[in-house]
Amino acid sequence: MANTTPDNSQKTMKRQFTGTVISKGSDKTINVRVKTKKMHKKYRKQYWSTKKYAVHDEKNVAHMDDVVSFQECRPLSKTKRWSLVDVLESAE
Repeated sequence: MANTTPDNSQKTMKRQFTGTVISKGSDKTINVRVKTKKMHKKYRKQYWSTKKYAVHDEKNVAHMDDVVSFQECRPLSKTKRWSLVDVLESAE
């Protein structure tokens, strides 16, 4: 019979992004804009694409125009599936 216990030695890799805080939505929530450079499939021209994420900020440490790092987590609300990891650069 095969071993049915789960293997805890492998951890799942969580997606992690870096972006700029564009607004403080409500208490413990920030909105972050992430810019990614993409290439058009047919014309091979590079262009910028942006996407907004609702990020959970437990201690309210991030402010407007800060550069932050955040990662995937369990769903916390309808739109929040990301949690703040670190504030990389603070805007003065």
